[in-house]
Amino acid sequence: MRIKKIRLREFKRFDDLTIDLGEASPKIVALVGPNGCGKSSIFDAFEEKLRDFRSYGHEGDLFFSKAHYSEDEHKRKNAKYNKNESIEIETLGDRINRTSFYIRTAYRFTSKLSVNNLAALPEILNLRDEPISSIALDARLESNYKRLVAESYSSFFVGEKTGIQVRAELIDRINEILLKVIDAEISDLGNIMEGRGQLYFKKGNSTNFPYANLSSGEKEVVDIIIDLLVKKDAYTDTVICIDEPELHLNTAIQRKLLIEIDKIIPENCQLWVATHSIGFLRALQEELKGKAAIIDFSERDFFSGTHVIRPMVRNRANWQRIFSTALEDLTGLISPKTIIYCEVKDLPGPQRKEQGLDAQVFNNIFSEQYPDALFISSGGNTELDQRSQIAIKILTKVFSDLDILVLKDRDMASGHSTDIGARELYLKTNPPNHRVLKRWEIENYLYDKTVLKKYCAENNLTFDENLFDSTVTDINNELVKDITGLIKKACGITISINPETFKLALSKQITPDMMVYKEMKECIFQTPA
Repeated sequence: MRIKKIRLREFKRFDDLTIDLGEASPKIVALVGPNGCGKSSIFDAFEEKLRDFRSYGHEGDLFFSKAHYSEDEHKRKNAKYNKNESIEIETLGDRINRTSFYIRTAYRFTSKLSVNNLAALPEILNLRDEPISSIALDARLESNYKRLVAESYSSFFVGEKTGIQVRAELIDRINEILLKVIDAEISDLGNIMEGRGQLYFKKGNSTNFPYANLSSGEKEVVDIIIDLLVKKDAYTDTVICIDEPELHLNTAIQRKLLIEIDKIIPENCQLWVATHSIGFLRALQEELKGKAAIIDFSERDFFSGTHVIRPMVRNRANWQRIFSTALEDLTGLISPKTIIYCEVKDLPGPQRKEQGLDAQVFNNIFSEQYPDALFISSGGNTELDQRSQIAIKILTKVFSDLDILVLKDRDMASGHSTDIGARELYLKTNPPNHRVLKRWEIENYLYDKTVLKKYCAENNLTFDENLFDSTVTDINNELVKDITGLIKKACGITISINPETFKLALSKQITPDMMVYKEMKECIFQTPA
């Protein structure tokens, strides 16, 4: 069964909401939006429809009726709730029946298993272990475990297979999926007769450790996968709903889990998920894009007034909005707020790693205090101007709050003398995003006496201050890069150390309390007067 349209009137917080999936109702429907936008209320509407076929469990009319909470006192006093008037569902296929909906709530967590006895279990539809609303506890793992063990015992006693063969067949399908998602597998169904009534697992070089030892995320995956596999034969024409399946899971596992859930669920069923998970969104954007519809609750407030939501158009603006919902501010997490173009190598290394020395040095120095700033190399002086202008024209259109700065050494005049006065003139006559170091170049900060002394103390070396003073007479203006060998000698370094490795090590000694840090900070992050 698949849903084409659902309409809610005066139901929970909705005045009048319609979700219209169209005639070609997709296999997967993702309800996407922030907390409190009404996603779980859709599942409550499905649960209400199940009351026609299930004689147990109900939250009460007050829970579902919006009129009971109206600001209008007269409306509250005369509030009447009729679920058939409040909830209208149009489906593809058969009419709604006892197996039309199977719902897992967000309130689920079985921390450990400890089954001490095994009795005959009712048929799945008569077990009465289902939650009765979106706020009810979902703790079906224990009954699913009992059913697995009971099937193992039954197959063994009435068949010709050994216990090992029976158990392997029962858990092989589960393990096939678990290994794809969490790299763990069930090693043993346990033995209730021996007081080992729980699942045991293998992961890495550890084996037969109990379910209780799994992480919260691993338990989440085990719970969902076992439940869907155990119930798949009873719910063959069903709308399967999972509220926030991403609980306890990192992004990569979320993505893998949704892909595997889709494989478990038959094609004539429909999967509804309520989520604000970036992992699920990425799977919906890529692997599952041809079979999924996204119902976007983040677009506006749908509680007040009459609204019709149709599947989201998959354009960049809409994707950006729902991803921003998932991560509060996607661009702030994925992209920096400030990019500082600096000199030296512009080509990236392996795995696109920054190779420019200046950029690596500045990132080492400022990454902690300025986590939203990124220094990148962009070639020589001319390339720096050209490429930063292109970046400003393009990137600032994509990321509206992005600042792009251009940082140059004071030796920017191709070897000609550039004193402090020339620096000030350059800053006054160029755009306000341009920056120039006060000292000749980056080495004049790295080879500052305070940095070298700290480096030596850190590495149990003796700093030869007399040698340094006789070698460097003006740390601000001399071309100290050319005397790196003498600087290393003053630090008592007698072995061969790559100059770039040495400079990067020095950059890690510079901290916010040092004058060299404060001077560089002023040069880079303070807008020129």
